[in-house]
Amino acid sequence: MTTRIDTAQRRARLVLRHHLAGGAASPEAVAESLVALHATDPATVHLSVAARSSLPVGEVERAMYTDRTLLRMLGMRRTMFVVPTGLAGVVQAACADEIAKRQRKLLLQHLATADLETGLDAWLAEVEEGAYAALKARGEAYAEQIAEDEPRLRTRIVMAQGKPYEATVYITNRVLFLLAAQGRIVRGRPTGSWLSTRYSWTTAESWLPGATALSGSQDPAEARAELARRWLYAFGPAPVADLKWWTGWTATQVKAALTAIAPVEVDLDGKPGIALSGDLEPVAPPEPVAAFLPALDPTPMGWSERSWFLGGSEAPVPELFDRSGNIGPTVWWEGRVVGAWAQRSTGEVAYRTFTDAGSDAKAAIEACAARMEQWLSGVRVAPKFRTPAEKALAS
Repeated sequence: MTTRIDTAQRRARLVLRHHLAGGAASPEAVAESLVALHATDPATVHLSVAARSSLPVGEVERAMYTDRTLLRMLGMRRTMFVVPTGLAGVVQAACADEIAKRQRKLLLQHLATADLETGLDAWLAEVEEGAYAALKARGEAYAEQIAEDEPRLRTRIVMAQGKPYEATVYITNRVLFLLAAQGRIVRGRPTGSWLSTRYSWTTAESWLPGATALSGSQDPAEARAELARRWLYAFGPAPVADLKWWTGWTATQVKAALTAIAPVEVDLDGKPGIALSGDLEPVAPPEPVAAFLPALDPTPMGWSERSWFLGGSEAPVPELFDRSGNIGPTVWWEGRVVGAWAQRSTGEVAYRTFTDAGSDAKAAIEACAARMEQWLSGVRVAPKFRTPAEKALAS
């Protein structure tokens, strides 16, 4: 008989396993519970931790740049994540290595516009090694400094040739992106505040002693099985399609990973899903809690099918997402989205709920807004990808 796991149970697991009640002991604990933290927007990492704990910005910086127990790296769906350092080799083998191969092939195609009178593959390999050697010699450097030592990084290529938005650019960032995707170099501490997007670069072996590179440390098939297992515990039970979307794997890779971990089929309120075989017992319903999650938070970005936590028919879904499907800042109550929030230029945290969840919810949400405002302490944060709801509240 197929085990039935209803929406209420899925929401209960979400609240408990994603620390929506707060109280997480460390940034590392938050990252472990969510597998990885979205880091396309640097503010998201800090706000995701703040939403689940009372920890200051300095604790995230300690984990990322002093203790280096968290690592910023390219991962699932060619997206930037912050992952527990111990999981970095898994993410590299499961996702990043193949991304690096595809992106190198794409760069070779673009190099055809540079009119280089040489074999492009061999030439690019030389430039990659030259850039790596330059960075290793400096120890830590910015892109423009590496290009000073490896002038071929200033080779120009044409992007989107023949289109209205055609542009001619240096290959500097493309080559550094490749080296990072290959796990050979990593992003260090940013210049300026925790909102900065300007990072220095360093070699993986100097940032993570004992690791000459992240690539090659794990068997790809085993890594995909381990990543699938972790995702299914954190985000399951869920449809197989959600795992495929979250990882960016092919259907064949998803099938092989699931064969390795042998999940069981479950009934998700009439829809097929899967769960780990030892994770079928219901969890006790948690106390009702409110949470303010930032734009691109890993909780709502953990599934492609989101109707079960979007608050039902009341949710103005188009207002919560941008045109690319990136979610904005959201207000949560009892494991579902019940509103949106934003920070105004004055520093005030404003919010709007689109459903009446009761007086307890109203009081908890108001208190949550006050805590977030206090935590920000006047620092102005605007999401990198803005949504209609966030822009309206911020004005």
